Formats: sequence, C-alpha cells, structure tokens
Amino acid sequence: MIRFVTGSDVGVGKTVVAAVMARADQRAGHSVGYLKPVQTGIPKDASGDADFVHAAAGVPAHEALRFSLKLDPAVAADQAAVTVGLDWLVNLARAHASGVEVLYVEGTGGLLSPLTGELTMADLAMQLGADLIVVTRVGPGTLSQVALTLEAARRRSLQVLGLVVNQWPRNPGVLEQANLDRLRRIAPVLGLLAAREGLDTSRLPAKPLDLELAPPT
Repeated sequence: MIRFVTGSDVGVGKTVVAAVMARADQRAGHSVGYLKPVQTGIPKDASGDADFVHAAAGVPAHEALRFSLKLDPAVAADQAAVTVGLDWLVNLARAHASGVEVLYVEGTGGLLSPLTGELTMADLAMQLGADLIVVTRVGPGTLSQVALTLEAARRRSLQVLGLVVNQWPRNPGVLEQANLDRLRRIAPVLGLLAAREGLDTSRLPAKPLDLELAPPT
C-alpha cells in the first residue's frame, strides 16, 4: 500500500504528519517505510525530510533526489541541468513499497507542483496508484486551498484517503472550528495534530516523537 502525502500549501507540515502516521502504523504492528522522491531547498550535507522521519518515526526512510535551491522540483532540476525521470521515481517507489506493508511517499510542495517537464506531483501519485493524504491548516484561505487540491485530485481519479489538520490550536476559536466543520463536509478528516512549539524538521529529534493524531472534535 502506498500513501502519498501532499499539502494544501507549502509549509503546512507534511513531513511531521508523515512521521506521526508512519509511527502510528508501526506501533500497530505494520512494516512501514518512507520515501521523499525530490528534496529541495536543503544543502547536500544537511539533514532532509527523510532524515527527520527516520529519527522521528523510527522507520526506514529514503530520499531519491536533492536540489539545494528552494524551488519546485522541475525548476530546481532545470537550474541544476538535471532531468528528473518519472518512470525512474515510480520504479524506485514501487521497489521500496514491495518490502513493507505501508509506504509513505511525501511530495514536494502542493499536488500540482511541477515535477518534471509538464508533469506534476499528481502524475507521480497517479502512476503509483497511491491513496492521497492532504495535510492542511485551518487558517484564512484554507477552505479554498483544500477545495482546489481535492478538485485537482478527483479530476485525475486519485483516491483521496482524507485530510489531516496540522497545527490545531490548544483553544480553537470560531474560525478554526468553523473551518474544520466545513472541511469535514468535503472530505474525511483523518485527525488533528496539535500545534507543538519548537518542532523543527531541520533539527533531528534525539528519540522518536510521542505525537498522535487526535480525532476531529
């Protein structure tokens, strides 16, 4: 089984959510893996998303390609004069998936972020036959961003597993609760991940994170 983790926007916390879900599956007795097909915006010698997930979830985690420029994958690859091969990424992901029960594949940017040429992250998810998990927040603009992502997914016949709301406040106000209620009308909400001060994916945790998704309230 492959689960493709995308975001309604950049910086919504896809990596943390992938780590939390991977750890939960592992605790439930499943063999789990993680793959970051394209990492951008991080120098070659620095820790990337795969390093964070490995430390935070305690599962095998791999990175396929890395570009130091913080750009969409296709743009970063063009700047580096590198061709990103969709078939190669698909075969790599399937090879990793063959060794585990659940493989989390984390996209870069949003669902329609350009991956290579005219192809996007959605094309990679389609080729993998993956279930889609959309990570979002509940601030201003959330409803439109999520609706657009879901519309793009459904137009491509991608199976949407559900939404995960990240950075859920300790004391949600009218905006947060109203947006959550609206989100639940357009897709299943798999859970809420509470905001945690100081959590930074550029710093590796000394031990696996003790975080869990809370059910929607």
